[in-house]
Amino acid sequence: MSRTFKILRLPGDGVGPEVLDEACAVIEAAVAGTDVEFEFADGLIGGAAIDAHGSPLSDEDLQKARDSDAVFLGAVGGPKWDHLPKETRPEAGLLGLRKALELFANLRPVKVFDALAGASPLKDDIVAGADLMVVRELTGGLYFGQPSERRTDPSGRSAIDTLPYHEIEIERIVDLACKIARQRRGKVTSVDKANVLNSSQLWREVATEVAARYEDIEFEHALVDSCAMALISRPKSFDVMVMENLFGDILSDEAAVLAGSLGMLPSASLNGKAPTRPGSPASMFGMYEPVHGTAPDIAGQGKANPIGATLSASMMLRFSFGLDEQADAIDAAVAQTLNDGIRTGDIAKAGTPPVSTAELGAAIRERLAG
Repeated sequence: MSRTFKILRLPGDGVGPEVLDEACAVIEAAVAGTDVEFEFADGLIGGAAIDAHGSPLSDEDLQKARDSDAVFLGAVGGPKWDHLPKETRPEAGLLGLRKALELFANLRPVKVFDALAGASPLKDDIVAGADLMVVRELTGGLYFGQPSERRTDPSGRSAIDTLPYHEIEIERIVDLACKIARQRRGKVTSVDKANVLNSSQLWREVATEVAARYEDIEFEHALVDSCAMALISRPKSFDVMVMENLFGDILSDEAAVLAGSLGMLPSASLNGKAPTRPGSPASMFGMYEPVHGTAPDIAGQGKANPIGATLSASMMLRFSFGLDEQADAIDAAVAQTLNDGIRTGDIAKAGTPPVSTAELGAAIRERLAG
C-alpha cells in the first residue's frame, strides 16, 4: 500500500521558481521505486500573488496550505514591490503564512561541506568541520509586536516597534532546541541581550528553567553581540543555537559565510503538530524554504544555486515525512556533486566554469540514482 503525501508548492518571486523546480525533481527522484508518492499542488505568494490578485497571500492559497502535509516555498520579495505599504508587500504574505499556520520554530542548519571549506572568506581551519543548527523563534518579537508604526508630529518623524514575548513562546522553542540537541552533539546555546532588554531577561529565566529538565544537555547563555563575534571566530564551538526572532534572522544570515554562500542554506519552519489533513501519513507539518531570498539580479538567468532548496527538500523528507533514508541519500548526493567540482557561480572555484541551475540539479539527481 502506497503512502501519499500532499505538498503545496509556492514558488514565489525572483529565483524561487527556478530552484524549486530542481528541488522538486530531486524529491521525486529520491522516492522512485518506493511505495511513496507525492501529490503537488501549486499556489501563489509574495509579489507573484500581488500581481495576480492584489494580495501577497490569498485565502484560497492559505487553505491549500492547511490542506497539505507540507509547504515548499521558493522566495518572496523584490524591488518591484518596495513602494507598497508594509502590510501589502510580498513579505507580508510570508509573515501571514507563518502566523496562520502557527509555524513557531525555524530551523536553519549550517554545515560546511568538506569540498567548500575554501569557499568561505574565513580561514579553512576555522570553518572546516563546522556543523550547527540555528533554532529561531518565528512568531513573536519585533516582527509581530504592536504598536508598530511610523509617526509624524510637529517635532518631526519617529517610529516605534514593540518586542513582546510570553513565557509559553520561550518555553516551547527552547524545549524544541533541547530535543534537537539530543539528536546531535548535546549542546544548546541560548542567545539573548539580557544585560539590556526586559524581554531577554525573561527569555534567560525561562530558558534556564527549561534546560534544567534536560540533565543530559550542556546548556549555556550567550549575549548576542559577543555571540556574533564567536560565530565567526570559533564556529565549531556551537551545536544548537536558540534565540528570538530578530536575533535568529540576523545570526543565521551571518552564519552563511561559514558555508560559503547563502545559496547553500536550507530551512524548515515547524509547528510541532501533525497535519490537519484527514488520513495524512505525515508526522509533522512544516514549511520548507531556502534561506537565500529572491536574488532579483540573477532571476531567470539560470545562475541560482539550487542546493539550499534541495537541502530544504531533504529536511522536508526527514521532519515531516519520516523518510530518513531518502533524506540521507539526498544529502550524500549533494556532497558528492560538490566533491566532483560541479558548482554554480556563487561557489565555483577560480578558473573553473560554473554550471547552470538546471545542470547542478541534474548532477545531484544523477548521483542520487547512482
